[in-house]
Formats: sequence, structure tokens, C-alpha cells
Amino acid sequence: MSGMTSAPGNVPVTPQVVAPHASAQPAATATGGETPEQALARAQAAAQAKRFGEASGICNDVLAQVPDHPAALALQGIVAALTNDPDRGVGLLQRAIQLRPGNASWYAHLSSLCRITYRLEEAIAAGNESIRLDPNNADHLVNLSLIYVDVDDRQRAMACLLRALGLRHEHADGHLALAQNLLALGEFEPGWIEYEWRNLTEAGKATMPKMTSAPWNGMRIPNGRLLLVGDQGYGDTIQFARYIATAAARCQEVVLGCSAEMGPLLRNLPGVSQYCHRWNDVPGHAAHCRLSSLPYLFHTMPDSIPTTVPYLAADPARIAHWRERFATQLPAGLPRIGLAWTGRPTHPNDRRRSVPLERLLPLADAGTAAFVSLQKPMPARDLPLLGRFNGMIDIADDLTDFGETAAVMENLDLVITVDTAMGHLAGALGRPVWIMIPKAADWRWLLDRTDSPWYPTARLFRQRTPGAWDAVLADVTAALAGRLRAPADALAEPVAAD
Repeated sequence: MSGMTSAPGNVPVTPQVVAPHASAQPAATATGGETPEQALARAQAAAQAKRFGEASGICNDVLAQVPDHPAALALQGIVAALTNDPDRGVGLLQRAIQLRPGNASWYAHLSSLCRITYRLEEAIAAGNESIRLDPNNADHLVNLSLIYVDVDDRQRAMACLLRALGLRHEHADGHLALAQNLLALGEFEPGWIEYEWRNLTEAGKATMPKMTSAPWNGMRIPNGRLLLVGDQGYGDTIQFARYIATAAARCQEVVLGCSAEMGPLLRNLPGVSQYCHRWNDVPGHAAHCRLSSLPYLFHTMPDSIPTTVPYLAADPARIAHWRERFATQLPAGLPRIGLAWTGRPTHPNDRRRSVPLERLLPLADAGTAAFVSLQKPMPARDLPLLGRFNGMIDIADDLTDFGETAAVMENLDLVITVDTAMGHLAGALGRPVWIMIPKAADWRWLLDRTDSPWYPTARLFRQRTPGAWDAVLADVTAALAGRLRAPADALAEPVAAD
């Protein structure tokens, strides 16, 4: 049982990788005597199988013979985006569309790429053109809804989603996008209903094997065992772990299924009899439930979120270990500030939420403090900059699991992080934490707030515009400078929201 990837929040529904209708180009032959269309069919199959190098090579062969082949340019652009070069993808798709206008799928891909590269006006224009050309395409409508969320036009976003679901009632990604909008708006009752559709998305279906126990509906099982599964990302597991004790009170025994990295932190929660990180180790059980379904089963409303913190705790022996280590490693008598600036690279939204350490350099000059890296993994590009932050070294190899990271946090005065599991962990431990939130924000941070009903000790610093970190970092730097000028014990107090 591995650390599960989260359902695709704020992530485009990828239109089918296509090398569309027959080319208007002369019937030139590609390598091996095949036509360009035959070659591109092979490239399309390779791209769909995630053999991106092969797909790109085939496109290059076609373009070497027919330099302005629109379908080859379009497919090459899609492959470029799928291999982390969306800016090149935008250029290639624009060129393909200029040569052959009228393909809805190309506009949909272009719209998605313009969105993730923050060309929002172009994204809206391309998205609307994809709908004009193919008005009954639910995928394109869902993608357009994400762009409208980015520009704060949720009325149009909801209209797109309702239209998409009217066309395809079972569109799981559309239901999930609707859930994220409803939850962000604080409409929890319909939001949790729609949120259950995440389990039927392609990402959601991969989080659990075929289960032979009953799905749990919240009923009491006084003589049976309940399996609770951490089915999404690390942050989600931490956020929803607050419900484990409530679930445990309704059954004889709880077995927790979660990643090996999360187990040492969660295995001692009240009501947990054992935890397993491999499916083959899970014992027989009467019913199972995803942790992320517990807010739905327990009818959580904005005013009934369980907010007793801390609800997680680190091992006292590990806390003592890090206390002793920091006493020798860090300058004495200074406030200790933990930093985390990038998330898990494989997260579908990581491009939006992460920043290079260079962007945080103003924090090093905000006042006299000692800094501790919470970064795992440590980006190689950032290693040369660690020395710019007083006392900071790379301890990623020592952060073996979330229990170890929790012990580190218990020795810090403040955690400053982008929107990753580090923010959830600090909040669940009741530690003061400042979280830098990208726009569009994940649903759990609601709209416009600087505080969080999920984590009373958290303070949120939000982007005003997608991709624009400068103002956020200026606000965080100013807040840290003010905090470091405050009395020596100020950092130990819970952080009140503005």
C-alpha cells in the first residue's frame, strides 16, 4: 500500500491525444514507406502509452519531410506539454491551428496549456473556440470551467460544469470539479455528495484494488473490524485523520491502511489497532472506507469541522533527539523557522504550488532567526542557497517519515510553507504555520480567507493572480519581519489570522 496520489484537483481533464483527420498536405511518405498519417497513428499510440520519446521522434521524422504538417505539429505540441515543456507546446499548437483552423481538440489542448502557463485570456478564448466547434464535448466544458475559476468567474464555471453533466451524467471529473467549487464556496452538503465521484475518476480508481468487504456507510459495527484507507495524498490523509477516532467509536476495531511514510505518525491514534502499508497485509474486515469519505459520512458542515488541535502527536523520544541536535547545530537563543518550498514533484498541481528556494531569500534577511529545512526531497538546484539562511542544512535523508518530520516541527517556533503536506502536518500538530496558497486555491482553503476552519493555528497568504508569487512573498517577508521584532516569546503563541 503506497502513498496514494490525490484525485486531480484543479487539474485539466486531458483531451484525447490525437493526430486528427486526414492531412491536406501532399501524400508524402514518411520513413519506411508509410504515409505521414500512418506514422502519426503510431505516434499517437505511443503518446497514449506514455512512450513520449518515441512519439516525439516519430513526429520529428514526419516534420523532417513535411515541415508544416499541422497534425504532426499539434501532436508534437501535446507531447512537449506532457514532458514538462508547456511553453513549447503552446507555440507548436498555435502554429498547427494557424495552418489548419477548425479542430476543436487542438483548441482544447491549447486552452489547457495556456492555463497552466498563465495566459488566461488566451486560455479562455481557445476554450470557448473548442466549445463553439464542438458544443457537446463535456471534457472541453470541464476544462473551460477550470479557467473561469482561475479568473474568479465561478458563475460561468458552474454553468460549464452543469452543461457538461447534462451531456454526460456520469462524467466523474465534471462531478469532482463541481464538488471542488461547492466546497470552496462553503456549500458542504452538496459538495460532499459530489466529492464522492472522485473515486470514479481515472486517478481515483487506481487508489484501491477491488474490495471484497462492504463499503462502510457510517453504521455501528460493534463486533466487527473496519478498514480505513488513506486513499489520497499525504496532506489529505493528515487532514482527514481527525475523523479516525470518531469512526473507531462505531466499531470494535479499526485497521488503518496508509503509506509507510505516514504509518509512524498515525498508528498510535486512539482507536487504531494496527496499520498496514501493503494490501497483502490487511487482515479480514467487515467494511472499508476511504478517509476522504469520512467528512461526507459524518455530515461535516463549515461550523462543525472537528478543530481540536493537536490531534496528531510526535514521539517524545524523537522530539528530544531533535531538541538535542538543534541545540548543537543551530545558533542559540534564536527563533527557529521551518521552511518548505516545493511539494511532491509527481503531484498534478505541483507546477502551480511550488517555488524555488531563491524566491524565499528575502526571508533570510527579515530579521535574526535560525532556519530549518523541511524539504524532502531537496531540489539539487537549491543546495547552493542553503547557506544563505542562517543555520540551514539539508536534513532530507533524516526525515525518514512523517513521524520524524513531526518531531522536528515540535522544536520549531514557526513553519512557513507552500501548500503541501507540511502545512497540514503543522496544523494538525497545533504548530503556528503560514501557508502560501496558489490561485486557484485548493477547495479546502475556501475563498478569500486568511484563516482556516480546518487548522486554527494556520495563517494563509494567497496569490491575487495565478502564478504571481511576488506579492505573496512580500507579505510573508513583512509579516516575518514584524514577528521577529516582537517580544521573544511571541513566536510560541498561536498565529491569529488577520
